[in-house]
Amino acid sequence: MFECFRGGAGDVLTRAEYLADFGRVHRGDIGLLAKIERGQTFKEPGSPSWEAFASGDWAGSLRLIQDERDAVSAYFRDTARRGLAFRRIRVVEFPVSPYLQWEMNVLRLRSELGEDIRVLDARRISALERDAPLPEVVLLGRSVMYAVIYDDELKGAGARRFTDTEQIGQTTREFEALYAMGEGFAEFFEREIAPLAPPTVHHSPPADR
Repeated sequence: MFECFRGGAGDVLTRAEYLADFGRVHRGDIGLLAKIERGQTFKEPGSPSWEAFASGDWAGSLRLIQDERDAVSAYFRDTARRGLAFRRIRVVEFPVSPYLQWEMNVLRLRSELGEDIRVLDARRISALERDAPLPEVVLLGRSVMYAVIYDDELKGAGARRFTDTEQIGQTTREFEALYAMGEGFAEFFEREIAPLAPPTVHHSPPADR
């Protein structure tokens, strides 16, 4: 599965180029926005909630997630008006990482407001990952898809862009197969995430000067 993403294929875009290209295509008549998220830890500077989480302020982080409710609700009202479906597969390893515990609370809000999210236990796809983990994929209708690139600090750094219609069609079918394997988000959250204690964030010691 996802063979077209192997070996560094695709047109490499910087972060700014990726965001601009994504925005341009997203504004069009695409019908489906689909994402696969595989990594268990990322950094999201610029997100107030993530920055609160990273600083150890768990209660503040959860409060800031809820502060986004109106904006997120408006986004999903717009996607519904446009007939745009938003589907996400979130692959999860156990024990759940602190980052993923935070992100699941972000996704809980998005799930409540209109995003279709399925959770996939990484153990169920071990046979698919013998050679490499699943890529971080973003599909925008039949027009374009991206493999998201992260830098050494696990920050978003751009993407590899694909526009071949056969590759996009194949990836869409592979996405749907994995999506069908996933568990409903609400059930997963209540069983695996809601009972967890606040996560402990480990900070790297300062470098020697």
